[in-house]
Amino acid sequence: MSGSGKKVVDVAFKASKNIDWEGMAKLLVSDEARKEFATLRRTFDEVNSTLQTKFSQEPEPIDWEYYRKGIGSRLVDMYKEAYESVEIPKFVDTVTPQYKPKFDALLVELKEAEEKSLKESERLEKEIAEVQELKQKISTMTADEYFEKYPELKKKFDDEIRNDYWGY
Repeated sequence: MSGSGKKVVDVAFKASKNIDWEGMAKLLVSDEARKEFATLRRTFDEVNSTLQTKFSQEPEPIDWEYYRKGIGSRLVDMYKEAYESVEIPKFVDTVTPQYKPKFDALLVELKEAEEKSLKESERLEKEIAEVQELKQKISTMTADEYFEKYPELKKKFDDEIRNDYWGY
C-alpha cells in the first residue's frame, strides 16, 4: 500500500478509538437528533470499515509467468512494461494549510465562547439560587429585611417619596 493511503487508514483508525460516541449520545435530547446521530455513527463505521479492509491491503503481485504460458510472452511483456511504467502520484495536501489557520482561530473563539458561557451559567445558577431562597422567605420577610438585601430599591423608593412622585 502506498504511504499516504496507509496514513489515511491509520488516522481513521485512531480517530475511531478517540470518539466518545456514548458521551455524545447522552447529550442529545430530541428523537430526531438521536436518529441523525445514529445515522452519522453508522456511516462513520461503514467508511472506517471500508478504509480498514479495502485500502489497508497491499495488492497481490501479478504472476507474469502464468500469463506468459497462456497468452504469449510478447503480449505479456508489453503489458508488464506498461504496468510498471504507471506512476501513481503521491497525494499532496494543499487544502489543510489553507484552512488550518481558520480552524485554529475558530478553536480559540470556541474556547472564549465556552469560558464566557460557563461564567454566565455560574451567574445564572447563583441568581436562580437567590430567587429560590427569596421565594421561600417572601411570605415571612419584612420590608426592612427585603430592603437590606436590595438597598438600591430602598434608595429608589426613598427618592420617589422625597420627590413626591407616586407613580401617576
